[in-house]
Amino acid sequence: MLPGFLTRAFGLLLGREGRSLHLKAAGGATAVLLVVMLLGSWAVVAAEDGARGANLTSYPKALWWSVETATTVGYGDFFPVTWWGRVVGTVVMVVGITTYGMVTAALATWFVAREQKRRHGPHQLGAETLHAVHERFDRLEELLGAARKKD
Repeated sequence: MLPGFLTRAFGLLLGREGRSLHLKAAGGATAVLLVVMLLGSWAVVAAEDGARGANLTSYPKALWWSVETATTVGYGDFFPVTWWGRVVGTVVMVVGITTYGMVTAALATWFVAREQKRRHGPHQLGAETLHAVHERFDRLEELLGAARKKD
């Protein structure tokens, strides 16, 4: 059941036609962050297993730690004590910071685009559409000119 759910979730995040690139990137980064947090939690428990002074000894604690680390809250209640645990923490932190930056940029782009549409109106034509319209008018003028010459 879970793989089917993940397939549908990734399809919704990444597979929509017409969705802008910044939204696809933010959705993809969020999916990667979730995977990194889940795998990072497992990896940090494995890295900290049997270490002296380790406080990340169970998956639920490690999952909470990965959320704290990815969001850069860092309460300090859980932290890795081994070198490999700190490497995992660094990866979770970098991916979290990157993801939140991308989501923030996607939201800002959405707000700016919305404001531009409001200011310029919904009927603004793109350059490609405008060129196609001019070509059609040119063809119509040629047809009308040819019809007048015949008369």
